Amino acid sequence: MTKLVSFVIPCYRSEQTIGKVVEEINRTMKSLTQYRYEIVLINDASPDGTFETIRKLCAGQKNICGVNLAKNFGQHAALMAGFQYTKGDIVVCLDDDGQTPADEAGKLLAEIEAGTDVVYARYSHKQHSGFRNLGSKVNELMTRVMLGKPRELYISSYFAARRFVVDEILRYENPFPYVIGLVLRTTKNISNVDVTHRERMIGTSGYTLGKLLGLWFNGFTAFSIKPLRIATVIGVISACGGFLYGIYTIIKKLLMPAVPVGFSALMAAVVFFCGLILLMLGMIGEYLGRVYISMNNSPQYVIRESIDERNKNEGNDES
Repeated sequence: MTKLVSFVIPCYRSEQTIGKVVEEINRTMKSLTQYRYEIVLINDASPDGTFETIRKLCAGQKNICGVNLAKNFGQHAALMAGFQYTKGDIVVCLDDDGQTPADEAGKLLAEIEAGTDVVYARYSHKQHSGFRNLGSKVNELMTRVMLGKPRELYISSYFAARRFVVDEILRYENPFPYVIGLVLRTTKNISNVDVTHRERMIGTSGYTLGKLLGLWFNGFTAFSIKPLRIATVIGVISACGGFLYGIYTIIKKLLMPAVPVGFSALMAAVVFFCGLILLMLGMIGEYLGRVYISMNNSPQYVIRESIDERNKNEGNDES
């Protein structure tokens, strides 16, 4: 029996591009006759006509599913929503703007068939803005230091995973999902394949500085306690530094009583250590706040509407 491949595409401001991405998937999969496929499109509360475009793409199609989120929850929450609708033996995630080449999906599928659990597309040159590339570098550093990502592993939004990996990811039901962290805690059998990164078809990236910061916080507060350990080490070093400076001040006063102890030096030390204390308290507060939100069962996402023609084959109506 042929394997089923599920394509999951989070959509935001992509009413003019998502149709072309779906067309490219259709063309590509016609040549990969050893697979059946389905496409799951998740509209992350886009303010334009993205979901109306998705509705048209789903009309009369037995292998395309559309999901409309009630508000903007972010790319990773949209992926989690999409995973719930997948049925495939292999799940492929890609972008809605055409920058991730759907016509090279065969490379990812071949790597999965070779025995890899998860495979990420690797780009020799990314066609992003300088700001977005900087954000990617910071994200790469964060995942390596905080989440234990191997240095040689390249992480991108274009990847394929086996069914058991997706099922394990779906076990995470708390808010603030971070798919990369969930993958890294599920398996170490991860590899890369080289693909071409294209120019964006139209518009600009939906990632702002605020969204990138939120994504980084999700990553290291949901899946790592290293920030707390780093704060502890900084606290110990600062305390030792303050103690040694105090001894130095006493010795200096005993040896050179005529030299006044500077008020500015005292204030600098007070401001420095108070700043460290507030920083560490803020870090602890961030963790406690997320625990509180999780205890209140804050949702990862809320689905306003879904269009699933696939269910009609099983006697179900459109939800």
